[in-house]
Formats: sequence, C-alpha cells, structure tokens
Amino acid sequence: MPNVSVKVKWGKEMYPDVEVNTDDEPVLFKAQIFALTGVQPERQKVVCKGVTLRDDTWGNFKLTNNALVLVMGSKEEDVPAAPVEQTRFVEDMNEAELATAMDMPEGLINLGNTCYMNATVQCLKTVPELRNALLNYDKSSTGGDTAGELTAALSETVSALDSGGSSACGVAAARLLGALHGAAPRFAERAAAGGFAQQDASECWTEIVRALQQRLPAAPMPDKNATRASVIEQYFGGTLDVELVCSEADEPPTHSEESFLQLSCFISQDVKYLQSGLRSKMAEHITKMSQTLGRDAVYTKTSKISRLPAYLTVQFVRFYYKEKESINAKILKDVKFPLDLDVYELCTPELQERLTPMRNKFKELEDAKVQSSLSSGNKSHGDSSKAKKKRVLPYWFENDVGSNNSGYYRLQAVLTHRGRSSSSGHYVAWVARGAGWLRCDDDTVTPVTEDEVLKLSGGGDWHCAYLLLYGPKILELPEQDEDEPMVTDITDDPAGEPPTALA
Repeated sequence: MPNVSVKVKWGKEMYPDVEVNTDDEPVLFKAQIFALTGVQPERQKVVCKGVTLRDDTWGNFKLTNNALVLVMGSKEEDVPAAPVEQTRFVEDMNEAELATAMDMPEGLINLGNTCYMNATVQCLKTVPELRNALLNYDKSSTGGDTAGELTAALSETVSALDSGGSSACGVAAARLLGALHGAAPRFAERAAAGGFAQQDASECWTEIVRALQQRLPAAPMPDKNATRASVIEQYFGGTLDVELVCSEADEPPTHSEESFLQLSCFISQDVKYLQSGLRSKMAEHITKMSQTLGRDAVYTKTSKISRLPAYLTVQFVRFYYKEKESINAKILKDVKFPLDLDVYELCTPELQERLTPMRNKFKELEDAKVQSSLSSGNKSHGDSSKAKKKRVLPYWFENDVGSNNSGYYRLQAVLTHRGRSSSSGHYVAWVARGAGWLRCDDDTVTPVTEDEVLKLSGGGDWHCAYLLLYGPKILELPEQDEDEPMVTDITDDPAGEPPTALA
C-alpha cells in the first residue's frame, strides 16, 4: 500500500491525516514534516513503532493507515548560533539594498548535500523566458519519461519560489531531488556516513538543461525555417564555425559547424581574465587522424561564434582528476570576470557585421549621455524639465528570437563553490535582482553588493566562481517624439514576455 494516511506528533503538536506515498524517497516525507513543523530534514529524528526512518530507504519503517509517527528535533532558530558574517544594519544599506532586504524571496532548504541543486535552480530561475515557460508547462503531460518528470518538478519548484512560503518550497525541493535522482541515478549516491553524497553543480546544471531541452518547446519564430525546437536551444544555444588545419601536412582546411549551450574558460598559468580564457579555447591544438599521413597528427582548431544566444553560460574549468587521491581537485587561481561582457571579437566576420548596427545604437546612447551630462552642467538648477520615458529595444535579431544582436552581455547570476574538490565543499548562487544582488545560500537569502560579487573570482578558500550566466544587455532609449520614425518596442516579443532589463 504505497499511499497511507498517518498521524504526525511533534512535541505537543499533533497533525492528523498526513498523506504519505511510500513509493517516494523518505526525504520527501521529511520535507512534508518540515512543511508542518518547520524542523529541517537534517534535524529530524522520525520514529514509528520503535523504528527510526533512514534517509536512503524505508527499510523496516512500515507505515499503515492511522499509524502514529513521532518527530524529534528543534527548529534551527530555537538553537542559538554565533553569526557567520558581520551583521548589516538597515541604516548602513543603500537604497537598492534596502529595497531588496525588505522583500526577500524564498530560498530552498538543504536536504543533505543538495546545495549544488539549489544553487543551480536559483541561477536558472533568473532567465525570465525560461521561468515563464516552466510556469506554463503542462505538468499533466510529462510523457512518463524522466525528462518530463524532472521538468514538471522544476516547474513546481519555480512556482513555489514565486508564490513564497518555505513549506511549499521544501516539498517542491524534495520532489525535484527525487526527479533528479530518477533522471540521473548517480546523484542518488550515498556518502560513507549514509546521507546523500555531494555532487558537481555543473553536472547538475547540464542534466537539468538537457531535460528542459527535450520538454520545453520553443516560442514561435518569424522565420518559418527556424529549426530551434526548444526554449533551451532558442535562448541558450549558440553555434560555432570551426576550421581545422593540419600543422604537419599540406592538407586543405576542413570546415564544420558545432552547437553549444555553454562556453568553457580553461584556467592556465597565463589566464588572469575571463576574456583571455575564452580566447585561448577558441584557438587550440588537437590531435586527430590525418588521412594524408596515415597517422595521428597535430591540428590547429580555430572556432568563431556564428550565433550568439540571448543567455550565455560560461563554465570555469576549475576541476581536474587527481589519480593519486581519486578526486576532482580544484584550481583556486584568481580569474577576474566583468559585470559587462563584450564577445564581439569571438564572432565570425559575418556575425560581427550583423552586430554592428545595434552596437552603434549603444555607442550613440553613450555619446548622448556624455553630451547631456556636459550640457546639464551649464544649466541653472531651476530647470524642472521632466525626464523622458524610456522605450526598450529588442535584444534579438528580427528573424531569430532568442539570439543576441549586439554582442553585449550583463552578468545576472554566478554559481560558486567553496572547497577543494567537486565532491565536497559548498555551492551558493549569487543572482542579480533589480539594482542589487542576492546571495542564495540554500534557504538563507541576503542582499550583497556588486563589489562582493566581483570578489568571487578565486585565489583562496573563499567562494570561487564556477558557472557564470550572462544575459543580454538591454538598450533603453528616450521615448520617441511624434516626428521620429517608429522603432519596434520590446513588447512586440513573439515569445510573449518582455525581458528583464539587467543593465
């Protein structure tokens, strides 16, 4: 009997008629208990008929209808603890931080080494088009496959985070974890102590994105010949033009096209900045079979971006396998990354030509701001003219919804790792919100400054940037006068939802 109704007793409180599905993992039941009592799963001791519930299996923990389940454990706030970070008082916050602090979004509780999943969800949730597609996802038509179950669970989690309430978020996180285990059983591995083992956040990111790629259809596109079938390909997918030249024989160069959902920044002794790490990956030496020589030969592989996605994911390749210790050791080197990223130099000449018109508009706006600043310095303080309303221009090419038409990006999320290996330590999400930033450390969400985000570049045992998510830099122009030509407004977006201005 997988579905039973039990009574849960915690201290003096009694919760009757709690529905439990024993086909689910025990952690989901603990999340339900958290929703009722506020006691986090790792602090719970759950007992029925003298048997204690384990995290990994129901085992001898037999539930029947009307069975009494005893819960022992206290809420985290009941146990005083020394503050990890210096307290920030409201009086010391600027306006952006104050507005953020007064309206904190929900976080996701840690179900036992699940920070990698929590941080991934918080970062992906910053993409408005993806968030809307998830909220509109028909959870009743999952198709019965693991990708559908994972997409439905993520949809439920995003909805719970939007609506608020730690109870709903706790249950949603547990279901998402179960769906992730179903899609990729390696994430269900256990540590020596019996709890869930820590996992790699980049692998979790890839697994979730792969599921969404299968299940979330793309928004309608003006170009009827467009082949991007999913929201992921539409907004995260780019293409590379690749040229291979043999360094050891006189062979004609070969050309091909490759797709990508993220770029890699390899960290070497010479790499001090994100841009140089990306450049080095675009021109590399590889070894492959030469038909001319009849043996392996060295080739120069040169890649140029021919399609820029609206949202650019960059992974710092910080982990490498250390055979002696059998762990993925970490490169702690400091590699600086910018808030504003320009990838024009990484693009093909053809794409550079297409990017130029929008780039010129950005330059014209900057020049106009400088001129306006100089002019305003000569005006009297009595000038009470109202500022013009702004209109937002589309960030995509007209025939390619979900692309980037300028090459300019603005940082909107950073996923960091603190520790010495990918299978240990702690993952945290840092996400842009309005004019400020938030640190999403599991269920603890706090405002932070841009300076604190830029300090996540590595170089020590503090949090190091592992994954960066850049969104399109949005161009805002003053409202047009009646005699000016009409410009397409962002609300004409065929995807149905205007993007969030990140600049």
